[in-house]
Amino acid sequence: MKILAVSDTHGDREILTALLKQQPHLDGYFYAGDSELAADDGLFQQYEAVEGNMDYDPNFPMQITTTIQGVTVFMAHGHRFGVNFGLDKLIAAGEGVHADLIIFGHTHQLGVEEHAGIVILNPGSISQPRGQFANLGGTYATVEFTADNVHVDFLKRDGALVPELSRDFSRKHD
Repeated sequence: MKILAVSDTHGDREILTALLKQQPHLDGYFYAGDSELAADDGLFQQYEAVEGNMDYDPNFPMQITTTIQGVTVFMAHGHRFGVNFGLDKLIAAGEGVHADLIIFGHTHQLGVEEHAGIVILNPGSISQPRGQFANLGGTYATVEFTADNVHVDFLKRDGALVPELSRDFSRKHD
């Protein structure tokens, strides 16, 4: 099972279309908020999307939980979970729905870690990156789950892999 995660386009609709062309045959597409687009935009028939703090259409959900091929994904923008001050509240929400993967945005800083068998991913901002990796010019991530492994890749806007940021995690088994 392989999915794409992207966040914080801030009005850059074209990049969301470009990513669908770069990664055309995935099992899911996840958008972690701050699109500044309408919730009924046709792109959100392809992308699962949540409301960010810069989205003003109340028809976006604040968070979603979905299962794809036995993998439970929890996604929220992160602002209502205080992600600028730590991930504890976000992790607790993911644990509450037995998530295998938590996706969030808001900070505009890419990162991935594992906590108690849950992979926590911020794909970074594709349009307005901040922090240590801002010089990459915007990033998104792909996540592939196999029977025993979770593999995360970060890619630049043009689809170029950033190999030094790739990470592998052992998959938890119940």
